[in-house]
Amino acid sequence: MANLLEVLNEKLSGKNVKIVLPEGNDERVLQAAVELHKGDKVAPIVLGDKAEIEALATKLGVAIDGIEIMDPATSELREDLIAKFVERRKGKATEEQATEMLKDPNYFGTMLVYAGHAAGLVSGAAHSTADTVRPALQIIKTKPGVSRTSGVFFMMRGEEQYVMGDCAINPQLDSQALAEIAIESAKTAKQFGMEPKVAMLSFSTKGSAKTPETEKVTEATKLAQEKLASESDLQGVVIDGEFQFDAAFVPSVAAKKAPESPIQGDANVFVFPSLEAGNIGYKIAQRLGGFDAVGPILQGLNAPVNDLSRGCSTEDVVSLSIITAAQSL
Repeated sequence: MANLLEVLNEKLSGKNVKIVLPEGNDERVLQAAVELHKGDKVAPIVLGDKAEIEALATKLGVAIDGIEIMDPATSELREDLIAKFVERRKGKATEEQATEMLKDPNYFGTMLVYAGHAAGLVSGAAHSTADTVRPALQIIKTKPGVSRTSGVFFMMRGEEQYVMGDCAINPQLDSQALAEIAIESAKTAKQFGMEPKVAMLSFSTKGSAKTPETEKVTEATKLAQEKLASESDLQGVVIDGEFQFDAAFVPSVAAKKAPESPIQGDANVFVFPSLEAGNIGYKIAQRLGGFDAVGPILQGLNAPVNDLSRGCSTEDVVSLSIITAAQSL
């Protein structure tokens, strides 16, 4: 993880990108805000009751002088954000409903991003993925041409760096959705300095088994390759499949199972055929393989909103805040 963060820290030096941390009452989040505030890369905006946050800082023995703390209940921006929320929802929320919804720090924080008061948001230390993603989908929304958001993890171990997705968001994926996730995952990898070689994973390699599940991945590979040709920012990127994991990752296996493929055991972006496979796969790499898992990083949105695990550490909050800031540049 150090190599990626070193690159991003250099990229962010002096920029003080404003990132919202809605969970100011969480010890890990407040400690991360203090750590971020010491540098010049990320300027945290911490949400919550100021008196409660000050009491927590005293308990932790940390200084929060100079950190921007904003209470959704009393912020001078509240009325303007309520009006903008009603406008954004286009008849799906009344002013009364918007007033109630913006008491939720995730909704308030997401509106800060939408209204341009911050560049991105990091939440999830004390909330579910749905609590973080729902406001983003309603307010930030997906980019033109992208039908859904998806969640990838950066998997880091020493000099090794991989991207795995979708591991967090979409329980049901058809071939069109898988193709879209492959393209977005390639963009994410490229954004962070990787040269993406994207493997579409299955339990079959190049037709060694034929079932509706494997044919879905084969079709997704074809669709992704067709879409790749029209993506000017992805020139030189390789997407291929379907692969068993060993055929995508081990050169000697690739030489036997997929000798004609442009991927010869050197894939660095892995697209799983389902959420269950992706979630299980990244956790095996994390817990048995000793990889650091950073994410999930949400992709396909108009502005970066990222989700933490509820089991995250202070370091995880800092790392994901840095990644979120880099996504906004």
